[in-house]
Amino acid sequence: MYILGIESSCDETAASVVVDGHQVLSNVISSQIKLHAAYGGVIPELAAREHLKNVYPVVEAALREANLKPQELDGLAVTSHPGLIPALLVGNAYAKGLVAATGIPYVGVNHFQGHLYAAFLEHPELLADPASYPILGVVVSGGHTALVLVQEDGRAKIVGTTLDDAAGEALDKAAKILNLGYPGGPIIDRLAKLGNENKYDFPRGLIGAAGKPVPAEHKYDFSFSGVKTSLLYQVRDRVLSDSELNDVVASYQAAVMGVLVTKATMAARDFGAKLVCLCGGVACNSYLRAAMKDACEKRGMNLLLTPPKYCTDNAAMIGGLGYHFIKQGKKDLLDMPVSARLPQDLGIFPFARNAKL
Repeated sequence: MYILGIESSCDETAASVVVDGHQVLSNVISSQIKLHAAYGGVIPELAAREHLKNVYPVVEAALREANLKPQELDGLAVTSHPGLIPALLVGNAYAKGLVAATGIPYVGVNHFQGHLYAAFLEHPELLADPASYPILGVVVSGGHTALVLVQEDGRAKIVGTTLDDAAGEALDKAAKILNLGYPGGPIIDRLAKLGNENKYDFPRGLIGAAGKPVPAEHKYDFSFSGVKTSLLYQVRDRVLSDSELNDVVASYQAAVMGVLVTKATMAARDFGAKLVCLCGGVACNSYLRAAMKDACEKRGMNLLLTPPKYCTDNAAMIGGLGYHFIKQGKKDLLDMPVSARLPQDLGIFPFARNAKL
């Protein structure tokens, strides 16, 4: 089954053709990073205008690489939520036009689910293995920091989330404080390799490190506002040398990533997860990947790291996820809305071994 995926939830215009949920024939991405860098973050209306310019050539390129015409597709999947409304509207309008012209079925899919599915694009055998469940997804990006538990029948529940900033947002804001540029994640990852992570003692929120017990209802939750504020006070009115800057960056990164690893492994243990899955844009971070691997190995936990090319926003994860919906007969109407928010009810994750919509 040939599925075209379209992604436009933020500042990447992406299209991909995926066969049977995992064979990626094309994966085309047009990034707007340079355009938004001057503003230190994504401007929704500007992103939408760029999507308008890019969506047609990006989709055409994806179809051309896959050697397919639109009418040869078996279905289409488009990100419908969560995301920036102006950006989502562009991708969805284009998708609906293509559906109206070809008559192929289409579905709107959850971007959050897509990030988790991205980890399995090259390992579909793990989804079919009962020994993989329950799966603990560690979804870490600029918009999300959450722990989601996925059962064999596709039922999913967020067991931990951020109370303020997402981890990726905390990295971007740190880079802004330090005048490092945008996006902050890759720059911090690079500079941290040159510094001493033990030089500065940044706070690690909601892990009880300061001697104050963590409230039971926030045992698996995250908070990154404190570490960000601490950084601001640490460097305010100071001119940092290169070595001092590297040490600050390394220590800050270690604090943020250390909380992610601590919470993820604790939740995996407490909920009996058989597989820990790290995904989302921040899963590209080399320190986080190494730390999570080390922590899981020490605890005898199985870990799946999403390939870096599928960590950041892409359409392969959307097309792959959409296949599982369409295979089970789901079809959306042309009046399907878009939404900025992640719904509290995640619904059924259709790629789970015994999922029934």
